[in-house]
Amino acid sequence: MTLKKPLLKVLLVGPRTQLFVTLTAVLCTLTATGLSLAALAQRGARSSASPGFIAELGVFSLLFLALVYGGLIYQVARAGYFWRLIRRQFTNETVTLASARPLTVLIPSYKEELSILRQTVVSAALLDYADRRIAVLLDDPPQGSPEDMAALAAARIEVSRLHEQFAAAAGPLQAELESFLTRRKSRHTRADLEAQRLSRLYEEAACWIEDQAVQWICGNHHAERFLSSRVIQRVAAELRHSRETLVGARLSLVEAQAHYWRLACLFRVSITSFERKRYSNLSHAANKAMNLNAYIGLIGGHYREGRDGPHMALNACSPGEATLSVPPADFLLTLDADSVLTPDYAQKLMAIMQADERIAVAQTPYSAFPGAPGALERIAGATTDLQYIVHQGSCAFSAAYWVGANALLRREALVDIRTFTEERGRQVPVFIQDRTVIEDTGSTIDLIRRGWRLHNHPERLAYSATPPDFGSLAIQRRRWSNGGLIILPDLIRHALRLKNGPSLGEALIRAHYLVSPALANLALVMLLFLPFDPRLSIVWLPLTAAPYFLVYALDLKASGYGWRDLLRVYALNLLLLPVNLAGVFDSLRQLVTGKKSPFARTPKIEGRTVTPRAYVLFQWLAVSLLALSISGDLAQGAYGHAVLLAVNISVFSYGYLCFLGWRDAWRDLAGGGKPDAGPDIAIASRPASSWGTAGAEPAYVSTD
Repeated sequence: MTLKKPLLKVLLVGPRTQLFVTLTAVLCTLTATGLSLAALAQRGARSSASPGFIAELGVFSLLFLALVYGGLIYQVARAGYFWRLIRRQFTNETVTLASARPLTVLIPSYKEELSILRQTVVSAALLDYADRRIAVLLDDPPQGSPEDMAALAAARIEVSRLHEQFAAAAGPLQAELESFLTRRKSRHTRADLEAQRLSRLYEEAACWIEDQAVQWICGNHHAERFLSSRVIQRVAAELRHSRETLVGARLSLVEAQAHYWRLACLFRVSITSFERKRYSNLSHAANKAMNLNAYIGLIGGHYREGRDGPHMALNACSPGEATLSVPPADFLLTLDADSVLTPDYAQKLMAIMQADERIAVAQTPYSAFPGAPGALERIAGATTDLQYIVHQGSCAFSAAYWVGANALLRREALVDIRTFTEERGRQVPVFIQDRTVIEDTGSTIDLIRRGWRLHNHPERLAYSATPPDFGSLAIQRRRWSNGGLIILPDLIRHALRLKNGPSLGEALIRAHYLVSPALANLALVMLLFLPFDPRLSIVWLPLTAAPYFLVYALDLKASGYGWRDLLRVYALNLLLLPVNLAGVFDSLRQLVTGKKSPFARTPKIEGRTVTPRAYVLFQWLAVSLLALSISGDLAQGAYGHAVLLAVNISVFSYGYLCFLGWRDAWRDLAGGGKPDAGPDIAIASRPASSWGTAGAEPAYVSTD
């Protein structure tokens, strides 16, 4: 049965209606849960129930409640999101040129494709913010194979080339500003002539951006199309709009000066690169957090290269002796090297930060690039787009977490939570903790323990790449599911220290964010594959999930996806069960052994990343076990449970065919003629035609 268009329009439009739908869904979920537990308790209370059945009933009920917990958190966060929209708990104010405080954009990069790195740098360079600079933190090893050294050299050259491009464009506009100030001082200004001159400059700036776009965008990838339409063309259009407003206008001197200042700042951005691994006295730990920490520790200082035995070191010195000076910055914008920002990102978030000095992190959790060509990339992007709603809603309960792909950070807050760790006999500063592979989540707890707050701005201003194949997605999602259990004790200690304790909403949402990979995935696996007593099959149980799936489907539709994508999302989540459980196991292993898990970077390559054999085998084993369970259910007359398992088998098979592919799965299982890389190395399989001169070997993307 399909919804009629008028009803569909009511459900999809308007935050008040959406809030009502969400609260109704929460009420229905709680009602169905209560009826389910009552029915289960009634069966357990029967005199014929054995102690074994009572124990089984208890385990089953706990697993059931774990899944209900996850669904309710999504619905509650969704309600918080729409409540924020109704209350308009956000601002569209922007900072002025005069109030812009120094901002440094940090882009950590490890063996990135040049086209991907270029997109990120260009989007950061075109931010509509006056006082900004960009530091690309190249983390490639300074020594390696000829191919690696050539790639590192190309990255350095690309950064320098982009700096020169923008500097060449900024020079004439700066000269125009100085010329105007001279004319104004000598009183040789005419309002009509200044308007004409500014109109011409706006058009020339727009044409320059469009001309450079030919070099910045080298293909027709959907991320490049997004950069073109949502960043480059948008900036050019805004400049031409400013030109049109000047036609026939009579400007005051103050207005004219504001226009000249804006043009002078348009392309005035310093773009540099830095390589921490060149220096022995900086951290070499193989993760993104320490790459950022190494540079953050240098901000505001002057340094000179020197020798440290056979190695190079970077030592503090006076400004006159410095070979490297890192300008001070009140705010930092961390940006992953596969992300793109809209031009108004910094202006809007900086206004929020400057309005509240206790906000340590202001962000807009990233969305997926629209228009993905592959089914897996599109559906994985859908889960990202809907997670955005959870992040926004969590802010209504003061339970926001830092999402590391992009964020505006207050450096004062990072200094406040700074610690030190010993590495190779030296003390190195740690601003962003690297105890887990989800450094942003761990640092969130550090910040709230010191009284800082986090803010999610409810606009989609940042976009990031989604892995295009199951092998690379598995690496990303395994990392995401690793670390929450390690951070959970810190959250508990923080809650116990609070005088009045956190609110119920904050406690439940923060805890769920950390435990959901373990709780939800373990509960689903056990409910699907353990042979529970058929008497535990209650008609109310599936009804508890119906409200969650309804609002999830509504959110998919509102985000530009289709109703059928709900099935595809569920199929992808089933396929990711072993991946998420592997991440949970990594957390447990670190808790027991104290040894940090390696930071596995998501491969960003042409071609396909091989899926580890264990994940492929899990899918085949899952379908076989479910088929055996159906046979047992039919023999015992548990037809309802058999139908439920049959549906999951169908979804498993569909997901296997759609997202992994039987042929690719068989190649991965057979090894594809390549060595087994183990769990922490992804083997990137490229077509021979794309290997170029280095095509004799597959590309290995290591966690180091």
